[in-house]
Amino acid sequence: MRTAYDIVKAHYDANDRRDIDGMLCDIAADCRWTEMDGFPCAGTYVGPEAILENVFVALGKDFDGYSFTLERLLDAGNDVVAVGDYAGTNRKTGKAFRARVVHVWGVADDKIRRFEQFTDTLRVVEAMH
Repeated sequence: MRTAYDIVKAHYDANDRRDIDGMLCDIAADCRWTEMDGFPCAGTYVGPEAILENVFVALGKDFDGYSFTLERLLDAGNDVVAVGDYAGTNRKTGKAFRARVVHVWGVADDKIRRFEQFTDTLRVVEAMH
């Protein structure tokens, strides 16, 4: 059985490969994925399909080269905390941004059950205006 750390690390490894199927494969059907208030795709989405459309596809429409770079991954048992940076360039304005971010993951029964994002939303919004 994989640990919560292994499951979340596999998500980020898939992200680095730009492998969306790999990013979604361990997300539970009832996973609650929360993007921070003030972020372009703010809200809570349930399940892989909703997460794909409302987060990954939405960000891809608004930004060129949107990326997350993992700095460190912290093992807290069934919870995992990631620290890193977002970066991208808004398609409409041509403005680039970089913002610090923390992701908090909850894993149970070999599946990602919850995700919560904490980031500097101002940096992202500034790039959009």
